[in-house]
Amino acid sequence: MKQNLVIITSFSIFMGFLGLLGCENDRNSDVICKNNSEICADLHQDSWCRFEKTNLIRHRLQLKQTETPSGQQLYQQLLHLENYSNCVELAAGVQHILNPQRTQDRVRAYAVSTQTLSELRDYTNDNPDIYLAYYRWIRFNDKPSQDIVIKHYQDGTIDDPEILSQLAAYYVRVSPPDAKRIYRYLFTSVNAEQFNPDWLLGLASIFQQQQNFEYVYLFTKANSLMTDNQVDQKQLNGLINSNTELATVLDTQAQVLISDIQSPNFANSISAQLLEDK
Repeated sequence: MKQNLVIITSFSIFMGFLGLLGCENDRNSDVICKNNSEICADLHQDSWCRFEKTNLIRHRLQLKQTETPSGQQLYQQLLHLENYSNCVELAAGVQHILNPQRTQDRVRAYAVSTQTLSELRDYTNDNPDIYLAYYRWIRFNDKPSQDIVIKHYQDGTIDDPEILSQLAAYYVRVSPPDAKRIYRYLFTSVNAEQFNPDWLLGLASIFQQQQNFEYVYLFTKANSLMTDNQVDQKQLNGLINSNTELATVLDTQAQVLISDIQSPNFANSISAQLLEDK
């Protein structure tokens, strides 16, 4: 982190808010704003972007009640600011005929949000925290930040599914064994609500590199059954030389795989064997 840097900006003012004592626990954003006006002063007033604004307000309250925000909290604030700024940008383009001041208010809020986001990015730019390094990697393809994340993985200090998922997608291209190892950990450690069907496609890509086309069929089929993704059945059948009997077996196995993924004990399921080194 840069030392002795004074930023006279909207973000430095916002950071000043974090030093104020706060004891409000009400999750209603209107009540939060009433009791913590500084948290909401830079936001637009009407009902547009309600979801994004509410999330930002609630997280700002959490930061206000935190003496020293963690890297993960600052990462989450970056995401909330991004979501709010992107939404209010669209809202600013909608002209309100009867109350043009509402449009002006959204334009103002968008301008301030982009400035605050830029300042928060600058503030965290050289922070080596894993979450902030991860943010710089995925947003700006920053190689030194990627190296920080990879080093944490090699040291065995990452257990966040989101970061591990991104690492797995990266390793699919550069180190399939590492990718498979990460996917195996994700499959056996997350609950059904956290499971990302894209992980199935990642595994399909690995097995395609290994020319294990039955597994390519299996994991691609399972992904299509879990999502709205459309799959060309003729192309899938082509992977297994249009063997209809084998296709039937693999279709059943895909259903079993999905059931095991949605069960609370995937690690001890039959499907877990699919992720063993082959």
